Amino acid sequence: MLEINDLTYRVGERTLLDGASAFIASGWKVGLVGRNGAGKSTLLRIIADEAQGGRGAVRLARGARMGFVAQEIAASDAQLLEVVLAADLERAALMHEAETAQDAHRIADIQMRLADIDAHSAEARAAAILTGLGFSQSDLKRASREFSGGWRMRAALAGVLFSTPELLVLDEPTNYLDLEGAAWLEAYLRKYPHTVLVVSHDREMLNRSVTHILALADAKLELFTGGYDSYLRRRAERAALAGSLKAKQDAERAHLQSFVDRFRAKASKARQAQSRIKRLEKMQDISLPLAERAMPFHFDRPDPLASPIVELENAELGYATGKPVLRDVSLRLDHDDRIVIVGPNGQGKTTLVKAIAAKLALQAGARRAARPLRIGYFSQDQLDELQAGESVLAHVRALAPQLGQGAHRALAARMGFGPQKIDTLVEKLSGGEKVRLLLGLMAHAKPHLLILDEPTSHLDIDSREALVHAVNDFDGAVLLITHDVYLAEACADRLWLVHSGRARPYEGDLSDYRKLVLATDRPKERGDTRGAAPKDANSARASLGPLKKAVTEAEKALEAAQARLALVEADLAAPDLFRRDPAGGAALAKNREALLRTIELAEQAWLEASEALETAASPSR
Repeated sequence: MLEINDLTYRVGERTLLDGASAFIASGWKVGLVGRNGAGKSTLLRIIADEAQGGRGAVRLARGARMGFVAQEIAASDAQLLEVVLAADLERAALMHEAETAQDAHRIADIQMRLADIDAHSAEARAAAILTGLGFSQSDLKRASREFSGGWRMRAALAGVLFSTPELLVLDEPTNYLDLEGAAWLEAYLRKYPHTVLVVSHDREMLNRSVTHILALADAKLELFTGGYDSYLRRRAERAALAGSLKAKQDAERAHLQSFVDRFRAKASKARQAQSRIKRLEKMQDISLPLAERAMPFHFDRPDPLASPIVELENAELGYATGKPVLRDVSLRLDHDDRIVIVGPNGQGKTTLVKAIAAKLALQAGARRAARPLRIGYFSQDQLDELQAGESVLAHVRALAPQLGQGAHRALAARMGFGPQKIDTLVEKLSGGEKVRLLLGLMAHAKPHLLILDEPTSHLDIDSREALVHAVNDFDGAVLLITHDVYLAEACADRLWLVHSGRARPYEGDLSDYRKLVLATDRPKERGDTRGAAPKDANSARASLGPLKKAVTEAEKALEAAQARLALVEADLAAPDLFRRDPAGGAALAKNREALLRTIELAEQAWLEASEALETAASPSR
């Protein structure tokens, strides 16, 4: 499907790819991994033919289509569902031509191709993808301009998934998804019928959804079979083997050198000494892989506090004079809690943690907190709060102006900024480095409670692992909002579910919640927080809309094909047709066969759409 051959690419003086080669076969699901800055996104742009100037070759299988989410969809008046449907260029062109075509043969060809690509169930499929990625049924008819950039990125992803290219290329697709959307995408990619190449720092996605790992390290590419954990084991085994071989080589080198040093001056041993000198010169060094572990994060032990450290009672949470986002919230946070807050985006997770952090006043109810409570709050929004034009050292100096220059540098080094980075302006830092700086500044106050709202979006896998260790070693309370399943599973003791205007403990673990998400469009409440509540009448009708339309369109396609077949068979019934126009008769016969096939496919599409509608409308669902 994809061949990368002897690819070299440089950015300024830095070599990102140096004679890199790889082959990806059709149907493989491949995770592209490497440290931040290694060149993964650059490689994807080269594959998509968006980056120029390198040497080597990138070849896609003949006739294969590639889908690449390069940017968000445009803000326009077009409805979201229509934007996604338009992403399948062939279907859109055929549907347009079908409205104007006059020639019976061409009409038959169009209908047959539409049936081949399952065009008549397109709206239902597009709606399923959009809802899987977190859009509600009411969102599907809204203009794209009504959505923020992050949601328009989701729509762009939906369009690429809907067009089902033979090579699907994704660059960090979970960065703009919530945990629910990430779980859905994970399952979708696992079943995707074609080839996938995905850059991701989501360890669980790389374990559950891919068949191979393509590692980019030291400007080279190497392919491994299996998921990310399998790749780590292979890498560790290789490092251990290299260490053993290097130890043996070092011992042999020392032995040869000792012989040379001892006998070089002796005439009787001169020939043997020269022979060993040549062996030393020809001996190739066995290089050990550089340790690529990320710098650790540090959250110091806070002063002890009695539980509960924060408590909300009958609280209503919202903004200014607007309607409450969350009602009747009664939650308690103890000094040693590790809680992951789950629920689709837009339901109020950030509203809840802002209220707990006293960054948002309650509209009603009570908030009680231990008087000496110190809270460390991190969110992606804070990346924009770093002072442009100021260095890392300046931010550290402002944090603790009473300290001396040496102490400032030591504090920055503890955050992961050595001499080569400490004078870097913050706007020159990578996203991961900005996250590291903010977490370091936050941790300096020794907070009792860490509130981390999507802390991993810009972190590579090793940095995420370092954050897991830091959170688990922290002797305080943690509230975590994250789409990273690995981080959530590694750190969570309990879950809170935020959904449908409520926030409450979820009586299950993350595995239970993932199953709930994958079994339904989105979690609903049914008395306890494990279940999914029945939809109200309006939302039920809305969810059936695309399925009803699919049935109607399938019926129309079937009726149109049957009508055309009747005309063709009437022409074929002429007694002297093949005598006076043998070529025309042969064409009609061929057209009849094509129409019969179209009718067969249209009937199958109608049956499937009808069954889907009946299942969705069933009260037992």
